[in-house]
Amino acid sequence: MPHLWRSSSTRGSSLVGGAADGVDDDASRRPEQLVPHPSFPTPVQDPEPSEAPRRTIGDSELSVFPVVLGGSVFGWTVDPDTTSDILDRFHDSGGNMVDTADSYAGGRSEILIGNWMRKRRNRDDMVVATKIGRHPDYPGLGSVSIIRAVEAALERLQTDHIDLLSFHDDDPSIPLADSLGTVDWLIETGKVRYLGTSNTTPERLMEARILSASGFTRFVALETHYSLMHREPYESTLALVATAQHLGVLPYFALANGFLTGRYRTRSDLDPSTRGSRAATHLHRRGLRVLHVLDEIAEENRCTVASAALAWAMSRPGVVAPIASASQPAHVDSLIAAADVRLSRGQILELDRVSGRLR
Repeated sequence: MPHLWRSSSTRGSSLVGGAADGVDDDASRRPEQLVPHPSFPTPVQDPEPSEAPRRTIGDSELSVFPVVLGGSVFGWTVDPDTTSDILDRFHDSGGNMVDTADSYAGGRSEILIGNWMRKRRNRDDMVVATKIGRHPDYPGLGSVSIIRAVEAALERLQTDHIDLLSFHDDDPSIPLADSLGTVDWLIETGKVRYLGTSNTTPERLMEARILSASGFTRFVALETHYSLMHREPYESTLALVATAQHLGVLPYFALANGFLTGRYRTRSDLDPSTRGSRAATHLHRRGLRVLHVLDEIAEENRCTVASAALAWAMSRPGVVAPIASASQPAHVDSLIAAADVRLSRGQILELDRVSGRLR
């Protein structure tokens, strides 16, 4: 037990109790305060649990966990109950951003997310991102399609605003100024907070920036296909433009359709699902080489292969948070743990080397 000494914060008080000269009666009747003697070593205490890390998306005020939960599987390969369990696990572990689209499962993904937020009453805790332009009832980026698509998404999500609305694809048939002008109105009415874009060329991004100088809404985020298995398209001109415009980059397929979880290593591991067929495209010499290095890094950092792969994505310039989906609640743990993985410079360089082009 620590050696204690008697102390009083009132000058002139007695160390053994009782009233002292110049001290009011109330103060003199206060109990002695026992505190550790200055010579006693300070005990080692467990650190206070820290809050979940957050990153800001571009020039917005959206502060998000470094991994975004993808909603493409909700209502498609993941049933409603499992969807709720996955969202619960993600939210309870510190995650706060979910990414969906009005075309995912024909809008079913948005419905399940909306139902979950209503039941949990946690809409204010979440950053909700959805994309428009691919829904068969509201195709493209014409003004009428955009407004109707947003109204339908708001109804499915059971919310009065979308935090990040993104154009799912470019629509060359519509002048970009018309699309941006429509979103201006949606932002003014409070139905949309910020605008992002997906699958957009550098040229289109530069055109959008020129229009923003004339007062049109700016893009704050870019969703793009990017992972250890798919680097070159983004790391060329697109990365330069995104960085110059301070866009928050949100890479989708960050785990290469599950290949970078380490689940698929031989042809016998593949399943007949869409995910399995896509993962099969990475079963070659370079892909297996990447998995080998990820195995070593995962062992060194005491994490999963998936966490190591996401940590690499998080380390890339301009990347705010990779988007990754989960088909089971247990899969969420690797997504959350990725935020705590700190890759060394040597580990990053080795991953860069083995994930380069086949020679």
